Amino acid sequence: MAFNFQKFIEEYRKRLSTLFSTEEEKHEESLVRGIKPATLNEIMELSPLASFIPSEYDGFGGDTSEALAMLEASSYESLPLSLMMGINGALFLQPVANYASEEAKIGIYDRVIHSHKMGGLMITEPDYGSDALKMQTSFTKDGDHYNIKGVKHWAGLTGMADYWLMTARGVDSKGNLSRDISFFIHDTRNGGIKVKEYYNNLGLYMLPYGKNQIDIQVDESHKLEPASTGITMMLDLLHRSRLQFPGMGMGFLKRMLDEAVKHCKKRFVGGQSLFNYDQVKNRLSELQAYFTVCSAMCNFTGSKVPLEKNTAKMDLEANAIKSVITDFMQRAAQSLLQLTGAKGYRLDHIAGRSVVDSRPFQIFEGSNDILYQQISESVMKMMKKMKNLNLYEFLSNYELTIKSSDYFKEALNFEIDVKMPQRKLVDLGKALGRIISMEFTLNLGEQGFNKELVQNAIETLQDEVNSIMCLFKHGGQANVVEDYEIESSWFNLQPVHAR
Repeated sequence: MAFNFQKFIEEYRKRLSTLFSTEEEKHEESLVRGIKPATLNEIMELSPLASFIPSEYDGFGGDTSEALAMLEASSYESLPLSLMMGINGALFLQPVANYASEEAKIGIYDRVIHSHKMGGLMITEPDYGSDALKMQTSFTKDGDHYNIKGVKHWAGLTGMADYWLMTARGVDSKGNLSRDISFFIHDTRNGGIKVKEYYNNLGLYMLPYGKNQIDIQVDESHKLEPASTGITMMLDLLHRSRLQFPGMGMGFLKRMLDEAVKHCKKRFVGGQSLFNYDQVKNRLSELQAYFTVCSAMCNFTGSKVPLEKNTAKMDLEANAIKSVITDFMQRAAQSLLQLTGAKGYRLDHIAGRSVVDSRPFQIFEGSNDILYQQISESVMKMMKKMKNLNLYEFLSNYELTIKSSDYFKEALNFEIDVKMPQRKLVDLGKALGRIISMEFTLNLGEQGFNKELVQNAIETLQDEVNSIMCLFKHGGQANVVEDYEIESSWFNLQPVHAR
């Protein structure tokens, strides 16, 4: 009998709705770190992580759109839960599917599906955050196993995961670290990972984070085998994960929109419903735009990025999707908080919690400032290769912007300065990310999505891009004053009063 995903997702939504009910959210449990074992067991009973696993290993099939739907259902009720599922899926189970040995797959998938085990990824090190290629965790080969030593931190599920995908660099005979990176699957039953410190993370209380001392042995059968280099494999892993961020964003944005509409219709100020105020309508229309753009991104990833596709060269799509949607998530949370007012400024209210829970999405897996810069650099590299530095001419012929660029002909019709400062690269990247997002949205509309929502999203994106391009062309001139403490006391400028 064929697996019925629709039946699973309906049951999963119902289960989460019961576990994360509005009444329960009001209680102090929402301020407690971690997740109750009983709650986690009830969730994992339905095997949501099977969404990431191919059917030949008893999974649901590994269909990307189904995995996104599971993440969406999770994030509507709990953004931290959705991140937990996303870490397991995009940063562990999918890399295992594409690069692990058959022996490793069989054992891991069996325990994940039938014993509800979980896996995470350790890349980041205390001194090498965004500069991951400089990691110091090292490995040496010893017979049929590898010895791996180092320090890792900010790995979601610290002290909680049953498996870790561990990154390290090889050591040559002279003790020098190799340029390439290797990935190993560590089973925590074998020991060797000591949590040195648990961090008091600002949000995402459900997920434990901390600093880990690594001294492990991994069998050679549990080393991932890249198609080419380890760095290319890491790009595939990270790009695939960023491309699936809209799954986590989708349910969250829908929840922000639902909560905002519900509050504004019930709340009366000055004798009329908040819903009738023009500025409130402006905020709600932006929330609807974010919901629509995220739907378009899910549509793109779900249809264009199957599990077996190598995404190493999809840097532009991945970086645009991750940076834009996480900016929208944070803005949506801030808008809901603004609309709900004082009562929303509580950690046990969905608005307050959402602000702190969504904020790190703009930082982890590539800080948005860096990703926006990389978007600009990717586009400029292609432009130089084509020997055409007119931005509009390039974008009007580029597959990711061929339709959306027509909405910005006046703003984009200029020659790019290939030596622009970093702040300009970031601004341009913000605009390019939104122009690419508009292309996805236009495609969504052509497939039959609600025309009013699509039109609203297009107008919102137009406003954003035009505003960003105005800043790009005319702003960004301020500089840092290093000796800012000299002659900078306002009090010393006050008249001296006779005593």
